[in-house]
Amino acid sequence: MKDKLIKVGISIGDMNGIGLEIILKTFEDHQILELCTPIIFASNKLVSFQKKHFNTMANFQGIDSVDAAIEGKLNVLNCWKETPTVTFAQETEEGGKYAFLSLQAAVGALKNNEIDVLVTAPINKNNIQSDNFHFPGHTDYLAKELNGTSLMFMVSEDLKVGLLTDHVPLKEVSSLITESLIMEKARLMNESLIKDFRLQRPKIAVLGINPHCGDKGVIGNEDDEVLRPALKKLYFDENILVFGPFAADSFFGSQTYRNYDAVLAPYHDQGLIAFKTIAFGSGVNYTAGLSKVRTSPDHGTAYEIAGKGIADPESFRHAIYTALDVFRNREEYAELTKNPLKVRALEADKDK
Repeated sequence: MKDKLIKVGISIGDMNGIGLEIILKTFEDHQILELCTPIIFASNKLVSFQKKHFNTMANFQGIDSVDAAIEGKLNVLNCWKETPTVTFAQETEEGGKYAFLSLQAAVGALKNNEIDVLVTAPINKNNIQSDNFHFPGHTDYLAKELNGTSLMFMVSEDLKVGLLTDHVPLKEVSSLITESLIMEKARLMNESLIKDFRLQRPKIAVLGINPHCGDKGVIGNEDDEVLRPALKKLYFDENILVFGPFAADSFFGSQTYRNYDAVLAPYHDQGLIAFKTIAFGSGVNYTAGLSKVRTSPDHGTAYEIAGKGIADPESFRHAIYTALDVFRNREEYAELTKNPLKVRALEADKDK
């Protein structure tokens, strides 16, 4: 009997950005339809408009319920009846409204197990703000909706970077980094590397908070007083292989990152400038630590090229593949760990 394909829910992001363009371009490749059943949470009219505008070869099937999704087809679930106005490259209130309606419907289906994984196209973090959405991005919204503790985890084949703090002002970073936060995020990263990426004994590098890790207090004392003690507890008390802190300015250029399975960076740009320099286009934004799988491309709405038909779908395609891989890896891990003898065998392997 043929296995049921994984159902991939897709939120459209800002309709005035490149979201629907990269979604439609991704599914011009019919081979991807052999791996999953994609469901776009939008409306036939909106998707038809963008399909015509971009003259894309991707064909879709309109449906009125997730259960009606057809395998081997790109499905569009009608989430609204009105026809919103698309104004490419413009930040509009309407763009934010429909980005949220798409996301809300997709997350609802994810929570109800109607879809297996969620892949989100980029939102505009400003125009999506409303009484129903008051978060700095997808990650925090999903953590609330799925009652989890999340880790923003940028992943590619060559590099994986997670963040202690994500979308917060730089001036607030040092006050937010506490021993408990460091330990919580390191545990989440370690668990994700084991369950989601099939690494039995992952090695995690942690970057310093201050330049040169504070130079023994000359340029700040957070690295010595907060970061080092937390890493010591994780390593010796919890047997998590964390190393550092490493001076961030030379860590990537010296190729030191290649000696580790993942990197934990204290703040957004410290980790993501390096990640996007090394892996831009092939990287994926993965929300680790949640009960459900969510991925996204490693870029934003790209208003500067929206509507021009030149957006590259590679990162979105990788986001689909990563979601499928993580879902299968989690299923395999759950199956293995049902058997206590296998659990002990896995733990023994981890200790080698």
